[in-house]
Amino acid sequence: MFSDLNHVPAFENLDDEYVDLLKPLFEPFSCQPGSIVVQQGAQADYLYLILRGQVEMSFKPYDGGPITVSHVEKDGWFGWSAVVGSREYTSSALAIEELETIRIHGNELRKLCVEQPEAGKVVLERLADNVSLRWKDAHEQVQSILAKGLKNKQN
Repeated sequence: MFSDLNHVPAFENLDDEYVDLLKPLFEPFSCQPGSIVVQQGAQADYLYLILRGQVEMSFKPYDGGPITVSHVEKDGWFGWSAVVGSREYTSSALAIEELETIRIHGNELRKLCVEQPEAGKVVLERLADNVSLRWKDAHEQVQSILAKGLKNKQN
């Protein structure tokens, strides 16, 4: 199992205390080429980091066929819907090479933000800095997640 988060660009030079909080939240996931990893419209559960391989991200409008919107490869993240609290994935990810990833459940990441607000803020800011260019206003959405999590804890 991959456990060296210090080699993940988003977490390089991250405080060891925060890395120790994150490690148990990640799990390995791998699949063969041609596998659908994330299906548009399916329940948004996981955020994935590619360690090896590549996925094709596509979006299917209601009135047409799927449109390839990007390719994500090593050190790239996909499945952001799970992080921002969306119920469903807004696009699909198809493995176009043998894929090795680590993934974190969105609920677990939000729980970390509630229970460890300082660590959560740093981790979410690091993730926001690593979002692909196709996700605009990442920092604002990250701050919204943090604010919601903290508000829910107080209630």
